[in-house]
Amino acid sequence: MLIIEGLELEIRNYSEHMSDDELFEFCADNPQLRIERDSHKNIIIMSPAHGESGYFEKEFIVDIGIWTRSHSGVSFSSNTGFLLPNRAMRAPDASWISPERWKTLSSAEKSKFLAVVPDFVVEVRSPSDNIHALGEKMLEWIENGVRLAWLIDPQNKRAFIYREDGSVDTVEGFDQKLSGETVLPDFVFDLSQLRLP
Repeated sequence: MLIIEGLELEIRNYSEHMSDDELFEFCADNPQLRIERDSHKNIIIMSPAHGESGYFEKEFIVDIGIWTRSHSGVSFSSNTGFLLPNRAMRAPDASWISPERWKTLSSAEKSKFLAVVPDFVVEVRSPSDNIHALGEKMLEWIENGVRLAWLIDPQNKRAFIYREDGSVDTVEGFDQKLSGETVLPDFVFDLSQLRLP
């Protein structure tokens, strides 16, 4: 099934028969689309990020990238797809993989969707996103092996912190700072950076 902005369309039984490699080719053939696959093999096509969401995503990508340069591991932008153990293919807005997980991939595997679970992910809510659906997506990340995940809700100036032990905390207000905890030691993200200039 192909899902376009909440509409479900049957198009050549994509959901039932598309392999990981075919999904990769489908995405490569449609670079203008933001595509994910859920655990039921539904193909999900999302609208491109609007200006504010793109700005917020960039702030996380830049800060995680700078931290990675002076520490270790590999950071990624929102264009990177990850194949999860539950068969979903997800592309978080920003992510980081530890050196230990990165080394499990061969050179060939690094040139496709990554069949490894990030240690850390960030998802930024856009105005069209349902907060409850995003919460389910965050739980999916954790259930599949992500160690720390942040859901950022700019509309309500809140952040939700999901941890591998199942705990979830809410941070109210964008005058707060988020910690990378033991996953990204010494990494701190100042939520006040999300105030548009």
